[in-house]
Amino acid sequence: MDLKELESLYLKRQSCREFSDMVVPEEVVTEICRVALLAPSAMNAQPWKLIAVMGEKKDELVKALQRLGMNKFASKASAAVCVVAGKGNFLTQIGSAFKENEFVKNDLGILTAHLTLAAEAAGVGSCILGWRDEEKLRSILGLEKGAVIPEVVVLGYPAEGYPVREKKRKPLKDTFALLK
Repeated sequence: MDLKELESLYLKRQSCREFSDMVVPEEVVTEICRVALLAPSAMNAQPWKLIAVMGEKKDELVKALQRLGMNKFASKASAAVCVVAGKGNFLTQIGSAFKENEFVKNDLGILTAHLTLAAEAAGVGSCILGWRDEEKLRSILGLEKGAVIPEVVVLGYPAEGYPVREKKRKPLKDTFALLK
């Protein structure tokens, strides 16, 4: 893959909020997650776990994502992938303390980006959801009380005719600098 092909993937990837009735096969969801888990992390700590939820369990989980009228579209998604925070290894924990930089949070963001791009490469739409009842999510997923679920990504095939929106970005001069 060259840079132009990568740019094309970036330009196609968008938050999908209208899914078709076609179900994404379990094997495809698993493969998307497998590829996403190749994401880099500080000191290769891999401080994460992905939990994919499908079927009736997904329907139950989606209710915990629909707060204040938000995320109704998630009901039509084939799967929800919960990004569960783990702990960094000893060195990343020490580094986070000394550098005042939470490496785990950075790593989870990188993983989530890889997850959405892997989905796009597989022809599957995705949307990262922020509204949620984390306590209900922990209960549904069987996680301990202190578990942190910073991201939930729903997956599904985009509805027929769902438009690819033009990326609107600030001018390069406003977001990029090259110093010599």
